[in-house]
Amino acid sequence: MCLSGTLEDKLAATAAAGFDGIEIFEADLVASPWAPAELAARCADLGLSIDLYQPFRDLDSTDADRFARNLRRAERKFDVMAALGTDTVLVCSSVAPDAVDDPDRLAGQLTEAATRAGERGLRIAYEALAWGRHVSTWERSWDAVRRADSPALGLCLDSFHVLSRGGDPAGFAVVPGEKLFFLQLADAPHMDMDVLQWSRHHRLFPGQGAFDLTAFLGHVLAAGYTGPLSLEVFNDVFRQADPARAAVDAMRSLLWLEEGLAVRCPELATTPAPLAPRLSGYAFTELAVDGISGPQVAGALAALGFGHTGQHRSKPVQLWEQGAARVLLNASVVRPSAAGVAEVAAIALESADPGRSAARAEAFRAPVLPRTRGAAEADLSAVAAPDGTQVFFARTGPDGWPADFLPTGTEAGLGAGITAVDHVALTQPFDSFDEAGLFYRAVLGLEPESVTEYAAPFGLVRSRAVTGPDRAVRLALSVSLLRRGEWAPGVPAPQHIAFATDDVVATARALRAAGAPLLAVPANYHDDLDARVDLAPGLLADMRECGLFYDADGRGSYLHLFTEVLGSRVFFEVVQRLDGYDGYGTLNAPVRMAAHRRLRRTAETPAPA
Repeated sequence: MCLSGTLEDKLAATAAAGFDGIEIFEADLVASPWAPAELAARCADLGLSIDLYQPFRDLDSTDADRFARNLRRAERKFDVMAALGTDTVLVCSSVAPDAVDDPDRLAGQLTEAATRAGERGLRIAYEALAWGRHVSTWERSWDAVRRADSPALGLCLDSFHVLSRGGDPAGFAVVPGEKLFFLQLADAPHMDMDVLQWSRHHRLFPGQGAFDLTAFLGHVLAAGYTGPLSLEVFNDVFRQADPARAAVDAMRSLLWLEEGLAVRCPELATTPAPLAPRLSGYAFTELAVDGISGPQVAGALAALGFGHTGQHRSKPVQLWEQGAARVLLNASVVRPSAAGVAEVAAIALESADPGRSAARAEAFRAPVLPRTRGAAEADLSAVAAPDGTQVFFARTGPDGWPADFLPTGTEAGLGAGITAVDHVALTQPFDSFDEAGLFYRAVLGLEPESVTEYAAPFGLVRSRAVTGPDRAVRLALSVSLLRRGEWAPGVPAPQHIAFATDDVVATARALRAAGAPLLAVPANYHDDLDARVDLAPGLLADMRECGLFYDADGRGSYLHLFTEVLGSRVFFEVVQRLDGYDGYGTLNAPVRMAAHRRLRRTAETPAPA
């Protein structure tokens, strides 16, 4: 149920992603033209074991006739299991009105079913559904298994069912290891909603949500579990996404979980846990431009105080610098049908060990991108992020990648006071938002922050930042939710590069004097700011004059400004963080989006005759 498509699609994707085995979900088998024996043969050809058949629902019953029919149904499923070559079936706790409440009677009925399974060399893994009628916690399911005391009956532990109800996995220590038959893993965001709806629509792969699955897995293994690590993830997006890509995302989540376990519980580790090399900042950010957008972006960079300091030896790529901020303009991609396009094509990160960063990325299933380079040009490894952005690992120095650029004679001076890249903000495709968070977490060692949502002029936007421990690398990821129909904003899927300054007021004045295309801020914004925030009069006057936005958190404050959109979707931001502010001014995003939309509409409106 983690993947989209037919059973054939799912098997191909699972095998290609490197999984060892699968669970067979009954609905997939029912819809398949393959007989169980043929399915088993196809799985064997792909190198996949069949480790579980599921689900068997509503086994127990206070109605004796209905229970007898359920046993008959179980026998038929045992026939299917024999043909599939799997020995374990998942029986979930009943949600039916006639479910058994009496613990001894429940244990007796489970014993009867387990005895029939055991006679055929099969096992029953009993699972407590978080919304089960009488058995909704793992403790209640363990009580039933313990009372039954059948060798063919054990537990299936599911992280969602345990953690969504606030269960304590430390309690698994009371369960003998041989009674832990199966383990299913799923992450999820914290949500205040009905647990059944939460489960059916919002589960995630490990590392994409808020559950502490590393601790959960550690407790399961410490209790003596030796079986597979299986993913059971119900998610509306995953069930519609490319199954090959989703399967890679799933495998990456287990590799990340395995590494986290090795760090936290070395005695339980099954593989070494290499740590991601330290990332100390942005070596460069690269914008893909064309014949129309290239001069526009170059003019904006010049007005922002950047100098065109280098020209690539063999490619139509310009290097622009100011302080430690470096921007490449790459005009090598010809797009005759999309004139005026400008977008973030690549980010290059300063790595303490670029080779190890690249090896780690490949180990975590990041697509390695082929690159052509001329003689004596830097050999930079690149991998593709989920949204297609190229990620390079670099070390800036005299013998590094800057040597690929011939000096233009322009020096990288102080310019307008920009010192470095503060963060890069990338809008994600709808299907890639959770995948991207895990990608940057697992591949780069960045930590995801809380997901926030805000109402924008064009619908709900979800955002999440991923950051390094010292905040030298920050990425702000966002996605528009439920985009439907013909109506669309004037700036679809915007991206921007945020530059840092130590004095944004002075920088803003320098930019205005240079004619930078700065975004105008409505007077209503500053009037509202004056009403709700106690700012010094001089600062508020400066903000009005310079077109600055303001935000604050529990630590400090944030002053920032934006440029107009350049080309199709790119703009720049200049920011000053004060007293440890750690956010991204998200509160101001709707005002900025409306202003960008207004400018785009004005540009598209023909002049009157």
